[in-house]
Amino acid sequence: MDITQEINTVEWFFGYGGNHIGLKRCLPNLRLKSVCEIEEFAIENILAKMENGLLEAAPIWSNCKTFPTEPFVDRVDLFIASYPCQPFSSAGKRQGEDDERHLWPSVYMWIRATRPLCVFLENVEGHVSLGLSTVISDLEEGGYSVAWGIFSARECLDGNNETATHQRKRVFI
Repeated sequence: MDITQEINTVEWFFGYGGNHIGLKRCLPNLRLKSVCEIEEFAIENILAKMENGLLEAAPIWSNCKTFPTEPFVDRVDLFIASYPCQPFSSAGKRQGEDDERHLWPSVYMWIRATRPLCVFLENVEGHVSLGLSTVISDLEEGGYSVAWGIFSARECLDGNNETATHQRKRVFI
């Protein structure tokens, strides 16, 4: 991917946009083409950011299971997804594939159908011992080279060159 050119992104499970905002600091040429977010309050926050020019205007879809594929086939440079962590979180029941919030299959079906150039995923540390091997093998079977790591908020600097006081470890793929 040429990071000097416009990088077309689609992001699912957008939340308040932390992944997009963080990546845009490193890749200022990110161009948001569409968002998927189901939570009403988060959608209101996204719309406010778009209206205030803090985020480029883009269509918002509220259901990843019905998110269209056709307009995006071979047109997405970077697909970003922070799929629900509850199936893997040590704070929950860790039901993995048996949890109704397990949406990795929907994420991967979209990836297979649209073939984004690159994929960037985020989840909780508990994913390492529950479900990560499936994500990695699915992506590799789809032709992607996969790298992953665990990083914490404490390792990152904010705009004031200060680190977070909490760990908040996350798996990035």
